[in-house]
Amino acid sequence: MAKTGDRDLLKEKTKPYKDHIDQVLKNEKALLMTLQSDTSAGVAYKKIKLCEDMIGISTEYITINNLSVELINTKNNDALNDARKILYKAIIYLEDIVTNAIDVQYSEIEEQVAQIAQIPVTKRFEIIKKLGLAIKLLIDAFGENTKWRWSFVELQGRFATVAKNLIDMKEGCKVYFDPAMKDYEDTVLYIRLIRKLLSSSATAYRDRYELSTHRIDDMRLAIQYLIADRRIALLINQKEDAEEDKKKALVWKEKMAADQKKGIAN
Repeated sequence: MAKTGDRDLLKEKTKPYKDHIDQVLKNEKALLMTLQSDTSAGVAYKKIKLCEDMIGISTEYITINNLSVELINTKNNDALNDARKILYKAIIYLEDIVTNAIDVQYSEIEEQVAQIAQIPVTKRFEIIKKLGLAIKLLIDAFGENTKWRWSFVELQGRFATVAKNLIDMKEGCKVYFDPAMKDYEDTVLYIRLIRKLLSSSATAYRDRYELSTHRIDDMRLAIQYLIADRRIALLINQKEDAEEDKKKALVWKEKMAADQKKGIAN
């Protein structure tokens, strides 16, 4: 049992974080009120800022949990659950701008992505890296035996989707093949990260289907993430990877159909 002194110290250490979180959420509420009547082109940029704010306070919630573990040897599940909800909020702000479409041609979301044309690829990549790190820290903090294990598949899947949709893929593919371009390195790293995230989400949804839910929706999502990765592989001339994704998707479809026939899937 934690000593009173330790609890007092924890309260003192976490107060600045809690105060800052309260202020950020208050500012968020005020900004959302103004956005209800704002039809200007700047709305998307404001939602990018809100996304960044949510990423920031999610890490503060995780820090509060870490301090609790350090000072009183007790996990702060309330703080972790708040961080989880806030990270969903961060993703939703990006979905509001660039949609949550998984397997689509870039041309289908090009108009939405154009809303943030003034944000350079380096900044977009930075946002995605910070969001990915916050999600990783959250999952690590919950631990392997958490009840949220399979729920995190959705969190990571939606993250993979907005990571893909946030980049201007038409411009990105031009830069990808031209080392002389200013943003070449970040663009290449960003596209590689997107492919890694899509592949991981495909596997995670398939695992959730096989080991937990047996829901057809999960297997369909797994296939959508595979095909989304295949689209990018073709765009960057990775033909072998694209063919591998195609073959794997076919096998998974056949598995899904067989499970349906056997009554295993629902």
